[in-house]
Amino acid sequence: MEISQLRHFLAVMEEGAIGKAAHKLGIAQPALSQSLARMEKGLGTKLFERSRRGATPTPAARVMAQDIRNGLYLLDEAADKARRAQDGLAGTLRIGLVSSALFEVLPEMIRAIRLRAPDLQLDLKEMSNEEQIKALEEGTLDIGLVHSPVAVGGPMSERVLRRDKLVAAVPEALAMRLQRRISLEQIAEQGLVMYPKEQLPHLYASITQALRQAGHEARVNQHANRTLTVLACVAGGCGVGLLPSWIQTVDFPGVTFCPIVDGGGMPDFDLVAIWSTRNRYDLRALFAGI
Repeated sequence: MEISQLRHFLAVMEEGAIGKAAHKLGIAQPALSQSLARMEKGLGTKLFERSRRGATPTPAARVMAQDIRNGLYLLDEAADKARRAQDGLAGTLRIGLVSSALFEVLPEMIRAIRLRAPDLQLDLKEMSNEEQIKALEEGTLDIGLVHSPVAVGGPMSERVLRRDKLVAAVPEALAMRLQRRISLEQIAEQGLVMYPKEQLPHLYASITQALRQAGHEARVNQHANRTLTVLACVAGGCGVGLLPSWIQTVDFPGVTFCPIVDGGGMPDFDLVAIWSTRNRYDLRALFAGI
């Protein structure tokens, strides 16, 4: 049976007359009669009793009707999903993200994507900058939420999602003595807890350069490759962490967040979305609501 025959059959079932069904479908009545005749021949059973009063469905037609409705509904759904997939609005979107994206940015992104593309499945992986860059170059990620600047091979698009100033994560007892404010000199005296240099080379260089330009030693006591690990090291008395301002929304025992009173020379800590320009998903459209 052809799909057109199934639609013709349902139209006659709903209208109760071949003439009315033909008008609804926008085809000639003889063409509709021929379509039904071919369907009956293929099934080997009569579907309608024709009379001057219209077309009365046979028991066989009544048994088939709901199954045909369900089948056509599923077929239409499948075709619609295929069109959305072609437009980049269905399938699986592989997203890598640094831990700072978990706060505010990722929930907002999920809401925007759900609104724009409800059939799009999200595969979320928390990864470092380094890991995401490698995955983007290998094509195993569709989009990375990373700290900029980054260098990724191949043509890439980028969008800034959040721009943060740096604040100091300070051991609680020290913060109380300093009245919850800290200077670059005091940071240098305590030493730093930092992300590894190879993880965020630009940020690492900018922070150490800012300290040296202010006349202070850039001494790193401890490296930690995750934000929560930095906080744990600060709470343990390893030194002062310099983190993006969003971190102040986190309540971490033993740590107080302090403004840097002379930190104007410190770099911003940007969170960006980056993806290949050859990506099949319309990511600019997906980000429209963010």
